[in-house]
Amino acid sequence: MPEDRNGERPLFGGAIASTFPLRFQDVSNIRQVPDHQEVFVDPARDESLIFELLDLKHDVTDNGSAAWFLQDLSTEQDAEGAMLIEQSGVLEAGGLRFRNFPAVVTTAVGQMAISKGRQGREAQNIVRVYVANLRLKEVGTDVLITAYEPIVISPLSESASTVGAGLVVPAAQSGCMPMDEVFKFAVSSFKVNDWSLFGAAA
Repeated sequence: MPEDRNGERPLFGGAIASTFPLRFQDVSNIRQVPDHQEVFVDPARDESLIFELLDLKHDVTDNGSAAWFLQDLSTEQDAEGAMLIEQSGVLEAGGLRFRNFPAVVTTAVGQMAISKGRQGREAQNIVRVYVANLRLKEVGTDVLITAYEPIVISPLSESASTVGAGLVVPAAQSGCMPMDEVFKFAVSSFKVNDWSLFGAAA
């Protein structure tokens, strides 16, 4: 079984770092990615990991914020059959502090039917979506870490040519770290090396 090796990856010019498997490739080497995002993908499994920096949503409460963002993603992607599988309570990230104020973290896991790119509804894949919301209130930022794990690939999806249609082979059977673990690793290892990225004077 091939070993799924992890490595610390620099994000946003090295101002942030996170650790996850090296099989995830930086999409910005292939196409343009918005400045507020870092996108990584494993094309062989059609799994992806996205880091986003958003302005803090003051009207969203900490409790259930990740579930709110999950619903927002589902609406944005015109998903069907979106359901919330689980969500965490509010946790403090003691290792992620600005001026001694710890970040607040919530997570949520959902499942939905999503089409890739501009493909229509007939090409929808069933995808499990993991969302972590790291709230850096002192610098007015909501960090979103989102992981997408396809469960069933539509034969009409463009992913079918690389991954194959139907039920996706579980990661563990392919010698890969399961996506829920990839997600936990990426969230727990997330760190800020340079707070000036947020326009903050430390």
